[in-house]
Amino acid sequence: MKTSYVVAAAAVALCAGSVASAAVTFSGSSGSKAASVSFDVVGSNLIVILTNTSTADVMVPVDVLTGVFFNVGGSTVNFSRLSAVLNAGSFVTNGGTTDPGNAVGGEWAALNNLSGGPGSRKYGISSSGLGLFGPGDRFPGSDLSPPASPDGLQYGITSAGDNAATGNGGVMTPLIKNSVKFTLGNASGFDLGRIGNVWFQYGTDLSEPGYEGNIPSPGSLALLGLAGVVAGRRRR
Repeated sequence: MKTSYVVAAAAVALCAGSVASAAVTFSGSSGSKAASVSFDVVGSNLIVILTNTSTADVMVPVDVLTGVFFNVGGSTVNFSRLSAVLNAGSFVTNGGTTDPGNAVGGEWAALNNLSGGPGSRKYGISSSGLGLFGPGDRFPGSDLSPPASPDGLQYGITSAGDNAATGNGGVMTPLIKNSVKFTLGNASGFDLGRIGNVWFQYGTDLSEPGYEGNIPSPGSLALLGLAGVVAGRRRR
């Protein structure tokens, strides 16, 4: 499969000649598949928003985004699992339900210091066990779709362009369209620049499709911010 990458810029602000970055977003694509994940530190929490940005119809299980993996430079960070909720504008298809507050944590899991992650990545979040995650790794919440989660395709993220009435029997299960917001604790003072080597995973097995995500280099981000300021001054 030929893979093409789409790059999304992190938000950049310039103040008194210095650059300050907000959330960092990694985006990628492979064929008809496309996804993004943003990371932001809010107080002592790391906010992770995973989105299936494809506009294609989901026809088979390997079209469903079921996880994201990444590395963190430096010493190991023991993030805690606080919550997983539907992101704004997202909903559950095929008759699925949520816990109060649109929580879906009982169907998603997260781990630090993984062994066996794709490309030896050490941090991961997934709705499918993938041979890595077990029931004890779930975010708080009910098991909304047995068997015991995280297991199988249920509550994976379907595309923005999915037609829930089409597709084979494997995708006729509760899925999330099209974004989930995860909150991880123990991130006070965490430097987002430590995050890298992002991998988007599809389906229910690590042998199924996946691809890398990219962001601009710090120098590119600075140039993007500077270009915006210069353009604004010219307009004024």
